[in-house]
Amino acid sequence: MSAVLGRPSPWQRVRPVFAGFDAPLALAIALLAAIGLVSMYSAGFDHGTRFADHGRNMLIALAVLFVVAQVPPHRLERLAVPLYVVGVLLLLAVEFFGITRKGATRWLDIGPTVIQPSEMLKIAVPLMLAWWFQKREGQRSAFDFVVAAVLLAVPFLLVARQPDLGTALLIGFGGLFVIFFAGLSWRLVLPVLALGAVAILALVLAEPHICRPDVEWHVLREYQKHRVCTLLDPHKDPLGKGFHIIQGMIAIGSGGLAGKGFMQGTQTHLEFIPERTTDFIFAAFSEEFGLAGVLVLLAAFTFLIFRGLVIAAEAPTVFTRLLAGAVTMALFTYAFVNMGMVSGILPVVGVPLPFVSYGGTAMVTLGLALGILMSVARSRRLMQS
Repeated sequence: MSAVLGRPSPWQRVRPVFAGFDAPLALAIALLAAIGLVSMYSAGFDHGTRFADHGRNMLIALAVLFVVAQVPPHRLERLAVPLYVVGVLLLLAVEFFGITRKGATRWLDIGPTVIQPSEMLKIAVPLMLAWWFQKREGQRSAFDFVVAAVLLAVPFLLVARQPDLGTALLIGFGGLFVIFFAGLSWRLVLPVLALGAVAILALVLAEPHICRPDVEWHVLREYQKHRVCTLLDPHKDPLGKGFHIIQGMIAIGSGGLAGKGFMQGTQTHLEFIPERTTDFIFAAFSEEFGLAGVLVLLAAFTFLIFRGLVIAAEAPTVFTRLLAGAVTMALFTYAFVNMGMVSGILPVVGVPLPFVSYGGTAMVTLGLALGILMSVARSRRLMQS
């Protein structure tokens, strides 16, 4: 009898696994996941098995999040160097043995499946740089930032050569956030920002001249030139290269204040929006839910980003602070770039909208990033208990 009474209940056995989970972060994830499922059902219910696959991918990402959250940050720190080295080696393998599709060599056949190693570097680079600055704590100098820049430049250049400028920029921003949070001086940051602003203004003013067909851009590839020129004036080729941006803006504008209603989007379901379940799903969402729905989506992302930054600020070590801050700002970058390119203020670079866009690899990467955030938050809570 005493043995039966002393036996722990199922909840008592499971409870330690969930101990320390950050409730506000979990709430933000649940809210965005719900928005993603609703959006995908509307945009993809008549698009084969997209909705079912999206739900499956989300469950896989949730499982990845749960598993990674159980890993203490000091163990994640041990994975930084091996993961970075393996990622760079895989990028080199893609360079020499990769699979080419639509003019880009981004994939590697490893037998049972085909992988895109650049996705791994979205997490491996911030991990590696956070590890580096953790090791240099207390003796940080200009040399440490130079080494960090080299560690970032290697995967950035390898991915840009595939070519995959969108992913390369995401990897670059993820690494730059770590370098900035590590103490990079504003005296170095502000001139770069000012130079970027001047370059954008010059690009806009010079558009009639530099976008002529006979003008070659020696820095960017031809398709990248078309993307920039299409952004500057999509109406020059409304049925060709400007079609994506124009239709996206029409869908967003036609949503009005309250939207056309769930599954009532004409631009979406009459096939005017290209890639309506992947890169341009924000346009489909805006058409059906209007400004009110967009504000809810923005509020959910803001809540997630704010909570991630709070977790980073309260993290106990340099490694966890840098990693959590970089992961959080990377999520902000993904959302900002996707909404910006669909709205016509940024070039179309093929960046998915977290939680909402269809994509298995991107969803697993998202689960890994959120699992890291949860691990950092959980470790602090367990230390305090």
